[in-house]
Amino acid sequence: MKTLDALLKDLAACRICRDAPLYGMALPHEPRPVIQASRSARLCIASQAPGTRVHLSGRPFTDASGVRLRTWLGLDEARFYDARRIAIVPMGHCFPGQDAKGADLPPRRECAQTWREPIFAALPGLELILLIGLYAQAWHLGEEAKGGLTATVGRWRDILGGRRRPALLPLPHPSWRNNGWLKTHPWFEAELVPRLQEEVRRLVES
Repeated sequence: MKTLDALLKDLAACRICRDAPLYGMALPHEPRPVIQASRSARLCIASQAPGTRVHLSGRPFTDASGVRLRTWLGLDEARFYDARRIAIVPMGHCFPGQDAKGADLPPRRECAQTWREPIFAALPGLELILLIGLYAQAWHLGEEAKGGLTATVGRWRDILGGRRRPALLPLPHPSWRNNGWLKTHPWFEAELVPRLQEEVRRLVES
């Protein structure tokens, strides 16, 4: 098994979806893999894929979604970007491009297939993984995510309290596109977010 440092070096040079795509067309731009990871991290944010702003910055969640996510977590930027405590491992490490309507495409399937298992195997200190959106929930939860995002997030207590280690906690994506979902599901911010912040304080500030 490769060390985390070796994996991160290999990932930074990855060009599979650009030069030898396994699914569909090649990536339409130069790859710029995004990840934040350290062997000492206890909390992991399993996100979706970089958007246009993150592709330009090379740093995860440098956009409006990141502002909302940090609010949910109760963290300032300094703590959020402290790789010693928090890993950020997206399903797709590079911006996947956009469709004809300007919406971001799904994460490239090659990415999780190639990198996900070895990266998590190299993160032995993780105690909790936050599953941001359907793609991460499907990969980590399998059959438990079959009912869709609302049903999966609605079962957060059972999922968090289950026997999996690291523990898992499903969340909606913090994108503005989910404003309607948040408005029609007030229990998320009233019940789940306080527990989320409690878990984050335990893992990040202790």
